[in-house]
Amino acid sequence: MVIGYFIRDSIKQWFNGPFSYWLWLAILGILIGYGGFNYWQQLTLGLVVTNMSNQVSWGLYIANFTFFVGIAAAAVMLAIPAYIFDRKDIKDVVLMGDTVAVVAVLMAMLFVVVDLGRPDRIWHMIPGIGVFNFPQSLLSWDVIVLAGYMILNIGISGYILFSYYQNKNPKLRYYFPFVIIAIIWAISVHTVTAFLYVACTGRPFWHNPLLAPRFIASAFASGPAVMILGFQILRGICRYPIHQSVIEHLALVMTYALQITLFFIGVELFTEFYHEGEEALSARYLFFGLDGQHNALVPWIWSAIGLLVTATIIGSIHKLRNNSWLLYMACLFTIVGVWIEKGMGVVIPAFIPTPIGEILEYMPSMLEIAISIGILGIGLLVFTLLAKVVIAIECNTLRYQNVV
Repeated sequence: MVIGYFIRDSIKQWFNGPFSYWLWLAILGILIGYGGFNYWQQLTLGLVVTNMSNQVSWGLYIANFTFFVGIAAAAVMLAIPAYIFDRKDIKDVVLMGDTVAVVAVLMAMLFVVVDLGRPDRIWHMIPGIGVFNFPQSLLSWDVIVLAGYMILNIGISGYILFSYYQNKNPKLRYYFPFVIIAIIWAISVHTVTAFLYVACTGRPFWHNPLLAPRFIASAFASGPAVMILGFQILRGICRYPIHQSVIEHLALVMTYALQITLFFIGVELFTEFYHEGEEALSARYLFFGLDGQHNALVPWIWSAIGLLVTATIIGSIHKLRNNSWLLYMACLFTIVGVWIEKGMGVVIPAFIPTPIGEILEYMPSMLEIAISIGILGIGLLVFTLLAKVVIAIECNTLRYQNVV
């Protein structure tokens, strides 16, 4: 069957490449091994080896989970102009955007797994042998939207690539309905993630109706920033057709999203501090510290805001945005700023102080950082392998007729 040749030839692509390709894979292997060793320590000794505690039970892992869910959702910023408005330049790279989405969802799921003390007990959620608890549990909703979004992106991209592999044009009626579903699904992915926070009744810091819109806005800033940097790297190392108009489109999306994100942050600051009450203690801890000594996150959040403001200024001024190096700097500032603001800046403060007034600050341990690096290595490895197949097929170097 042709599908067999498709799978075989795709796997063959993974084993062909110059010395730099194998060096890159070796580096990723080292990162994965480093993270895996530290995860084994965590798995055998328990979460006590992290800096999380009964008071602060979510940390770096959940912060990264939130960030990468946003990266996954941002792929819709390529899907809409490519499939809805039929922009040929963006359609040339939309499959790479889908690849980013698949990898980001995978990494988000892995960060949830490493946050569990007993990941083997996930089977309790499997319908039939466990209790999925749908629709009562928001966790079950999150599993559905993440798994569903990954399946949709794999299915759409897989069908299109398989058609190209056979020298056929993919039939629009077969995949376009699923594209529409995936576009709607992308918004729901980050909305459900925000609802996971909002539903925690004992954490007033998260009881904010703007949390879901803020998550989506920041996702549409960090996602395009990641794709701009990624596409520029691909431009430099292979023949993948990436038009400058695609970079300009993503830069504009990033800029608009940054402006909205900063507006939402400003609204939240005004709401929290204009008529400050006890429920604003977490926000005060984040932005100004408590009691003059508990201020571990203050330099983080103000650094993030500074980075986001700088990136917004660069993106908002046409002359600056068209300078490639300034744009790359703005993308880097956006990624770091959003990671701090939406990750550490959203997750950690909600636990400080605790409902009974305890203050126990949190900073990630080296073990947590090492495990996170390992997961990043897994994501980059999967992206490298998938991108190699996508590039080979879209550049007409991998075709069914070439192997029969």
